[in-house]
Amino acid sequence: MIQEKLKNLRKHKGMSQEKMAKILATDTSNYSRKERGETRIHEDEWKKLADALEVPVEEIKEDDNKFSSNFDSSTFNDHASGNVNYYNIPNSIIDSLQDYIKILKEQNELQKGR
Repeated sequence: MIQEKLKNLRKHKGMSQEKMAKILATDTSNYSRKERGETRIHEDEWKKLADALEVPVEEIKEDDNKFSSNFDSSTFNDHASGNVNYYNIPNSIIDSLQDYIKILKEQNELQKGR
């Protein structure tokens, strides 16, 4: 998981969550949520983190590349609990859902015609 890679790199460099939070101009608890994957890390934040860790952004994110053939960048954003959660959805599921929606629309049109 990408956040685990971030955490390991941070620890390897001997940096605290407090220091990383300061780099992002946020509080430690918010940074901690980002590192646990509970809060999204924006692209500009990835750049700041990579610079602080003295690695390219791609090195931090390289674990996600292993899944790039199975996952696209489609994101499901669940606001139900008041927290924002992001999920990668496999292309096969998206394709199946799109096919299912198409079938439902066709059946709906047939029902209207009766």
